[in-house]
Amino acid sequence: MRYYFAPMEGITGHLYRKAHRDIFGAADKYFTPFLVPHTSRNFNSREKNDILPEHNEGSYLVPQILTNRAEDFIRLSKALSEYGYEEVNLNLGCPSKTVVSKGKGAGFLADPEAVDHFLEEVFSALSIKVSVKTRIGVEDAKEFPKLLEIYNKYPLEELIIHPRLQTDYYKNHPNLEVFAQSVVDSKNPVCYNGDLFTKTDYESFRERFPQTERVMFGRGLITNPALIRTLREGKPLFKEELMQFHDRILSDYEAMKIGDRNVLFKMKELWFYMITLFSDYKKAHKRIKKAQNLSVYREAVERLCAECELR
Repeated sequence: MRYYFAPMEGITGHLYRKAHRDIFGAADKYFTPFLVPHTSRNFNSREKNDILPEHNEGSYLVPQILTNRAEDFIRLSKALSEYGYEEVNLNLGCPSKTVVSKGKGAGFLADPEAVDHFLEEVFSALSIKVSVKTRIGVEDAKEFPKLLEIYNKYPLEELIIHPRLQTDYYKNHPNLEVFAQSVVDSKNPVCYNGDLFTKTDYESFRERFPQTERVMFGRGLITNPALIRTLREGKPLFKEELMQFHDRILSDYEAMKIGDRNVLFKMKELWFYMITLFSDYKKAHKRIKKAQNLSVYREAVERLCAECELR
């Protein structure tokens, strides 16, 4: 079984990924938060820091690209190959309105013919491996057979399917009926992504789809960073190592000299997910959210650890 860590903008940068690998063991693949091609340069400073090989040693990292222009995808893929990358990923899954309104991410799915032409150009020009992360359509699941027919025309490294519509965002349930048919009809290897939050969720999925050998975790793995290890080894998450993980990320962010306000923003965003690991956490979470400096923040986290137990 192959376990992948989905990207999340603002959270799963190289500092987070390295801490995750060191403390909980590496995922089989990590994916960068999406890279957007620029007109005057290949990468801005943040993006370059995130993809530098020396910042990702010991991990298999797949840069994810967000664009609807084949020439930009090709240019950026070639630049990434110069850094030693062997695989890139096309983002056709982001449901954000600001992305979709530009015809990118899941918004690109509204024009299947354009997606077809895009992939034709890409595979004519590149030797690097290309995978696709996709939703099943914009407004109707009936859109997906046509999209899958297009994906089947090209030798994708893998097709990562999040079986929701763009208009679903992260609401409603993943459409497992569409995914089941995709497993049968896809000529490319298929990876599943969507609502795998716990070991029980994963086991239920595996019971229904024993033939699917690749799964991608997103919010579930950010909530419980030990989830993949638990599935591999049966070892659950311990409070002490969660705090070790937290302290490592906090220390690394402080070392970046980005200012206390930015560090606090990043850490509070992380707690939006991890806080649900604890029982009776509402008061503790309120203290964390109200913290206006790192000293008060640290005290709030210490109280969370002292007063609340892992579920």
